[in-house]
Amino acid sequence: MAVRKAPYLQDIPLSEALERWWRGLADAGALEPLPGERVPLWDAVGRVTATPVWARLSEPHYHASAVDGYAVRAEETIGATETSPKRLRIGEQAVYVDTGDPLPEGMNAVIMLEHVQPVRETSTAGEPTHIEILTPIAPWKNVRLMGEDIVVSQLVVPVNHRLRPQDVGAIAGAGHDSVIVRRRPKVAILPTGTELVPPGAPVRPGDIIEFNSLVLAGMVEECGGEAIRMEALPDNFELIREAVDRVLDEVDMVIINAGSSAGSEDFTAKVVQDLGTLFVHGVAIRPGHPIVLGTARGKAILGAPGFPVAAVLSFDLFARPFLYRVQGLEPPVRPRTRAVLTRKVLSPMGEDEFLRVSVGRVGSRNVATPLKRGASVIMSLVLADGVVRIPRFSEGIHEGQEVDVELFVPPDLLERTVVMTGSHDLTIDLLQDALQREQKGRRLISTNVGSLSGLMALKKDEAHLVGSHLLDEKTGEYNIPYVRRYVPNRSVVVLGFVYRDQGLILPPGNPKNIRSLEDLTREDVRFVNRQRGAGTRILLDYELKKRGINPRRIRGYERVEYTHLAVAAAVKSGAADVGLGILAAARALGLDFIPLFRERYDLLIPLEYYESDILAPVLEIIRSDRFRDAVEALGGYDTSIMGEVIAILEPGSEGGG
Repeated sequence: MAVRKAPYLQDIPLSEALERWWRGLADAGALEPLPGERVPLWDAVGRVTATPVWARLSEPHYHASAVDGYAVRAEETIGATETSPKRLRIGEQAVYVDTGDPLPEGMNAVIMLEHVQPVRETSTAGEPTHIEILTPIAPWKNVRLMGEDIVVSQLVVPVNHRLRPQDVGAIAGAGHDSVIVRRRPKVAILPTGTELVPPGAPVRPGDIIEFNSLVLAGMVEECGGEAIRMEALPDNFELIREAVDRVLDEVDMVIINAGSSAGSEDFTAKVVQDLGTLFVHGVAIRPGHPIVLGTARGKAILGAPGFPVAAVLSFDLFARPFLYRVQGLEPPVRPRTRAVLTRKVLSPMGEDEFLRVSVGRVGSRNVATPLKRGASVIMSLVLADGVVRIPRFSEGIHEGQEVDVELFVPPDLLERTVVMTGSHDLTIDLLQDALQREQKGRRLISTNVGSLSGLMALKKDEAHLVGSHLLDEKTGEYNIPYVRRYVPNRSVVVLGFVYRDQGLILPPGNPKNIRSLEDLTREDVRFVNRQRGAGTRILLDYELKKRGINPRRIRGYERVEYTHLAVAAAVKSGAADVGLGILAAARALGLDFIPLFRERYDLLIPLEYYESDILAPVLEIIRSDRFRDAVEALGGYDTSIMGEVIAILEPGSEGGG
């Protein structure tokens, strides 16, 4: 079959893409509510009713005793007082009932057991013959009247209602053992790409682990749908077309993952056009520009980009509302909050950008920190607490500007979030894990911006604590001179954390025999650096200056990474021959390490937060033996100062306290 040329990748606004999507789906009949199916009540929680449920029985369906006691005729209790008790004959005027028992014929009230005194009218031994009461009882007292809760023919739950456990209980009480619910929408997910390998398979350079279908399938399930993960296919038009054609009659939606752009091996748009109707090929959003939207044989088709962040965003914008709509529901509205953006963000004109952020409450305001951008960064999905939409004709957002955040987490979690920034260290991952394990309901979020940028965040009150290892060239002192210089107007606690080894991270066996900083100037050595403001970069520059080494002689000096692990990964991949970092990072990736320096890594904490409840659990963990042991097990750390107050720097002070 000849492959028809698809329309060139478009650049239409999101609003227009959504309009074409909904209009096209409606014209194709793809938006009709899904048919109903009867399921037993024990399988009904979370399903959506396809018809209203009417009560077949009243609840209760008889007059029932609400207490343990004696059923009586209320009119026969009139006149009873403490000075003139009244006696009722058991079996005739008073009948014992347990809670839930039906009222005997003719009875219309129940006297609680503790309010009666059983007696015998004669002195002979045997069972009581009467009960004695001291007060009268009103008609229907302590009785659950028939239909008190549900009346036969009453509406129990309406159509298009997502069933909760209490709803299922009410339906059972109303006389049903099953319910008609909408069939779950079925979504086939077809990963495409010659380079894809399944999770757990051995990987070689160029292989990509296929995990997008896992993510998308989970999102389908969250929407109440049923996901069908298909086997990944290579970039072949005929194979992809055949697979989509084969599954169309079995599902309500097909998601083709990857191949949605306009390259020579991008066939999604061509497949949709060949099988049905193509509505959209390309939307002016970031990430996720190459989105494909269409229908075939009355079924919705979404062509999602291959990069995970773009794939998730395309699902969120187009598939999620579709899946709710065909179930007769509106998508749940996510909570929103206002927050101050901690960094300036530039955004391309002409595209709506969806910026993922971490969010926490520091002082009296929420702060939102942009996460690493890029459509391929799946950890930005893991770490994101919310998303900020940057309008398509905006050039970006200024640092300190208040923004609207659509939250992925409960708003009250922000109050229980410890916000950390500054220098990266592997021990912070241990601290995050320990806090969530030992203090459920609390968490620590950390962004790696470098020690100097961390100090700026401290100055602007955008973090509870900052990791820092800034070496002052003049004094040889760590951190304290920088706090005095950059944060002069706050009381800051300098809390000792670890001494750690900094050195050369090298491939196994050190094939180029790199031994010192002087070796970095060799023509055959490629170096990977840290970003400006990082403590490691400042340490490197300090040591180069001491040795009289010109940084311009180092190949790769201008190439930067933002974490020790990223430096180690560059060496591991062969992109660099050497980097400066910590032993724990080298050990984590199985690399060689030559120690060069011992440095002090501190936690810088505003005094008001150091003394507050928000940091108390963190400080408790830091000062525990179990945490020290876990840190030292990483290798390259000395925890002798962990949790020790090195200084309390007051505004305008010249020393510690």
